[in-house]
Amino acid sequence: MKRTFVLMTLLALLGLQHTVSASIIKKVAPSFWWADMKNPELQILLYGDNISSSDVSISSKDILLKDVVKQENPNYLILYMDLSEAAPQTFQITLKQGKKQTVVPYEIKQRKAAASKVEGFNAGDVLYLIMPDRFANGNPSNDVVPGMLEAKVDRNDPFARHGGDLAGIENNLDYLSNLGVTAIWLNPIQENDMKEGSYHGYAITDYYQVDRRLGSNEEFCKLVEQAHSKGMKVVMDMIFNHCGSENYLFKDMPSKDWFNFKGNYTQTSYKTASVQDIHASDYERKIAVDGWFTESMPDLNQRNRHVASYLIQSSIWWIEYAGINGIRQDTHPYADFDMMSQWCKAVTDEYPDFNIVGETWLNSNVLVSFWQKDSKLAAPRNSNLRTVMDFPLMEQMNKAFDEETTDWNGGLYRLYDYLTQDLVYADPMNLLVFLDNHDTSRFYLNEEATQNTERYKQALVFLLTTRGIPQIYYGTEILMAADKANGDGLLRCDFPGGWKNDPRNCFNEANRTPQQNEAFAYMQKLLQWRKGNEIIAKGGLKHFAPNKGIYVYERKYGNKSITVLMNGTDKTQTLDLAPYKEVLPATSAHDVLTDENINLDKDLTLPGRGILILEF
Repeated sequence: MKRTFVLMTLLALLGLQHTVSASIIKKVAPSFWWADMKNPELQILLYGDNISSSDVSISSKDILLKDVVKQENPNYLILYMDLSEAAPQTFQITLKQGKKQTVVPYEIKQRKAAASKVEGFNAGDVLYLIMPDRFANGNPSNDVVPGMLEAKVDRNDPFARHGGDLAGIENNLDYLSNLGVTAIWLNPIQENDMKEGSYHGYAITDYYQVDRRLGSNEEFCKLVEQAHSKGMKVVMDMIFNHCGSENYLFKDMPSKDWFNFKGNYTQTSYKTASVQDIHASDYERKIAVDGWFTESMPDLNQRNRHVASYLIQSSIWWIEYAGINGIRQDTHPYADFDMMSQWCKAVTDEYPDFNIVGETWLNSNVLVSFWQKDSKLAAPRNSNLRTVMDFPLMEQMNKAFDEETTDWNGGLYRLYDYLTQDLVYADPMNLLVFLDNHDTSRFYLNEEATQNTERYKQALVFLLTTRGIPQIYYGTEILMAADKANGDGLLRCDFPGGWKNDPRNCFNEANRTPQQNEAFAYMQKLLQWRKGNEIIAKGGLKHFAPNKGIYVYERKYGNKSITVLMNGTDKTQTLDLAPYKEVLPATSAHDVLTDENINLDKDLTLPGRGILILEF
């Protein structure tokens, strides 16, 4: 008897599950937690064969087992615990069925010092968006993992896995730091054990596990640590609206109300404007929000309190565990508004400076503004979502730099006109601004065509000097090109040089074309200048309607300012500077782009598509 007790104790200390002819626990989510969190409640989801009839007890004296919730499916138990008085410890959860029992050791860890003081991303940052499978392959040994459903790598197939991984990103952190980005946003890295199309990551099959073909949980923590050591933040992509159909929570549902339409595939309309449409029918709202994104992505029911707790905890677990600086939430308006609001508040209550950006793919600034924290349009409800994605501005930018600007329409007037409407936003500085991403045509459409590099340069200057938080899609710095009409897979091409036998390594200056090096150097100059620049990070925006096709705007913080002048025509234009004296506080200024001193006495001549960034 004494030997049995010693053996049980030893197994518990080793973190192993001990059973006495009882059911095997297949999943414990989360697998551990922390003491001294601001929210003392912990939900533990247990999954194993026929465990719901168990009597549950815990060995800890300072943890309160508040509730044991059974589901329709006998293979689940959901435990709610109060950790208000809990010290760091490992305790035992005992499931007893008659004379049979299962003992599950559970660890409450000590929080790291200042864990709640995570620094979130903000308008002083530039996010560099990476699809991990397509960026660089640092560890070919994890390309194929035995037992996973998509078991091949085929770089000739744009919809197959290509083998990029976390090690590949880590190997190129110096490249990114040298370029001047201050944060990396990774498309989803959590397990996507799907039969096909798993490369993009948006069909999660385990919310607590890094996909093994990308690396391990420990490797992700190391990547975050290394990025931080080089002055870069890390933003993690998350998906609460849906999961993958191979997720155990769907294949063996705790209950049918874990998923919308009781787990039966019902296609969404994608018309999420119905959420804030005052004229929308109940049917339109329901089918938009509760409908499934695709058949392989079952729609989670966030109105189920257990689902809500599961999702909220999963995000807090990654922040605490890996030390990430932000989350980009996929398909934000497709999920339940109230639950998503609760989630945003729970995260920022725990980590006050942390930032979340929601994917708000809507076709007007009015619709997008509804989703931002403190929006008057959503009142009295509040999304608590600090940052939203400015898709309408992306559309305007993809047209503006191709057109001739007049003083009343087209070209740069589009940008002026759009920004005059910023009063709809509760906080224009907390908008994510971008030229393209993994779901849109690349800004540079055809790398083989002769494109006007001035278009690229004007777009970058505007992106990196206007209000908001800029995001750059990987490869933009070397003019990677793709049109969405040719399929999403091609929008997510491999970065040349990310694989050992690539014919060209564009991480290396010597292997880039002269045009690519010109583009890289131009972006690098802007990014390095922008880094730590409080005028851009915190300054106000003042602009003038285009005159002779020239758009003029100022960013000002305290007694420092920069003024941008951009010629939206192909002709040389001479501008009388008298109307602009309020944003030209001196008779000369330093031009960031050329490092020359510019005389501002009376008139200023700008060549066709010319740009000045004047520092005062």
